[in-house]
Amino acid sequence: MNPSTLLPSGVHVLERGWLSSNNILFVNGEQTALVDSGYVTHSVQTLDLIGNALRGRVLDRLLNTHLHSDHCGGNAALQSRYPGIRTSIPPGEAKAVAEWDEEALSYRATGQECLRFRFDDTLCPGMSVELAESAWEVHAAPGHDPHSVILFEAASRTLISADALWEHGFGVVFPEMLGEPSFDEVAATLDLIEQLSPRTVIPGHGAVFSFSEEILRNAHERLEAFVQAPTKHARHALKVLIKFKLLEARRLTEAELRSWFVGIPYSVRVQERFFPELTVELLEQGERPVVPS
Repeated sequence: MNPSTLLPSGVHVLERGWLSSNNILFVNGEQTALVDSGYVTHSVQTLDLIGNALRGRVLDRLLNTHLHSDHCGGNAALQSRYPGIRTSIPPGEAKAVAEWDEEALSYRATGQECLRFRFDDTLCPGMSVELAESAWEVHAAPGHDPHSVILFEAASRTLISADALWEHGFGVVFPEMLGEPSFDEVAATLDLIEQLSPRTVIPGHGAVFSFSEEILRNAHERLEAFVQAPTKHARHALKVLIKFKLLEARRLTEAELRSWFVGIPYSVRVQERFFPELTVELLEQGERPVVPS
């Protein structure tokens, strides 16, 4: 059975390709809502997809599971298109958004873009939000991002997992790369998901899938491999950043890519922490970034 057929009534998943996260649209009842808005360079496509799916209705609410650029880059465009939209974000990001601190929000550090947007309230763990006439529990899900939340609808056992769990793993554990131990938080979030025992999972990237012990076991094994070999995870993180940039730019010379790579704080800090033998000076002289396959 296609897992998408088990979703609650009124829930529509718009599966996006990189660079954007999936969009989850809720259309039942008086209020429409959207979870996560994709990357800024895909904003026109996001507006078209949402507009077509709404069929003339207005988008009333926007929620973000976390504020990585691929999950909230369409916020500004949606707020412009739907001026009365109510926007909810994780509470740990509220101050940074209010002050538009691009360093705290990771955009400057990763060399990614996000247009400034506003927010109206926060998604506090422990609360419940009504979406498509169903109650969705808000749970803290630190690890990939320290402020991330996931949403769970108990009646249908549907989980919006963001980047805490994919069918074949989970998102890069970014805090770990900057010296903030977070692998234990990833494990705790996986344990939480096991306790919730979802039937259907809507991930931040990729197709909707049916939850299983095997998927959870594979995620734990992947995590343990990173715990045992942190440099493996560091290499993976750098590869993800470089692939993201290449997909965003579509065409770069090697010199342009190298210049970008040595210019973003995140890659510099990861190089210094995990690969001190390959200095920024060497990279500027022509050495390739440490991102073997």
